[in-house]
Amino acid sequence: MNPANPKFIHPFKRPWLTDNGAAAAAAGNTGVKGIIAGGITGGIEICITFPTEYVKTQLQLDEKGGQKQYTGIVDCVKKTVKSHGFLGLYRGLSVLLYGSIPKSAVRFGSFEAFKNKMAREDGTLSPSGRLLCGLGAGVMEAIFAVTPMETVKVKFINDQRSGNPRFRGFVHGVGIIVKEQGIGGVYKGLSATIMKQGSNQAIRFFVMESLKDLYKGGDKDKKVPKMVVGAFGAFAGAASVFGNTPIDVVKTRMQGLEASKYKNTLHCATQIWKNEGPMAFYKGTVPRLSRVCLDVAITFMIYDSFMEVFNKIWP
Repeated sequence: MNPANPKFIHPFKRPWLTDNGAAAAAAGNTGVKGIIAGGITGGIEICITFPTEYVKTQLQLDEKGGQKQYTGIVDCVKKTVKSHGFLGLYRGLSVLLYGSIPKSAVRFGSFEAFKNKMAREDGTLSPSGRLLCGLGAGVMEAIFAVTPMETVKVKFINDQRSGNPRFRGFVHGVGIIVKEQGIGGVYKGLSATIMKQGSNQAIRFFVMESLKDLYKGGDKDKKVPKMVVGAFGAFAGAASVFGNTPIDVVKTRMQGLEASKYKNTLHCATQIWKNEGPMAFYKGTVPRLSRVCLDVAITFMIYDSFMEVFNKIWP
């Protein structure tokens, strides 16, 4: 075969991996790298921040009246440690650990996939693109990871509040939930979770991508120091907390062991407003704020670090 022949294909050059094909392959690699880096990030992050999540959930489950158990964050920590030891603050960790890895994998993998579809020629996203990619990532993680994980976690923590806890472990607890409530028992509060995660990630990725672009000043190749990434992540986390804590409170109530007393998400919200007042929608804000700021800062720092390594060894 003559190389001068325009129809000749060199045996070591594959046209489907050049031009558009190469771009598609690179986009696919970015998505896979996002999934792997996100999964590793999720496992590390949750081991660091779980106690704050535990306290936040306990305070959100604490209703007014005779059943109220805690006066605040410190009281919750003291009573938990006194009754169950320090490791009591890690009750339900296995549930979140099992779920955090796929959750972060789906979140970052989805964001990278959506970003590849919506990015401009220079690889950046428009403001609306940042919101939509974050929203899409949040919806995907809500459906495929967060809802079942959060439902089981809340039920485990709620179970510990009872005088005679029933769940002896992750497998035993999930078995009881599915036996008594069916598979739908681990999908309680799906609509509230979609709203929460969608708004969460829309806010976080929008703020993070916007701050990174502002820092780079138009130079897309400029490196953002990890400590700066952490600061941006903390700010993005705080913005998401103030933006959607009411949704988080409703979601938590819908996933608790007493969720059956609510007809749906809207009924739950109206009952909270009617019986406990508007401020009840911001229960657990302080522990959630401390957890989320730390969570998002750590998550983006770890994720960026792994993506840098992957981009060097896996072009």
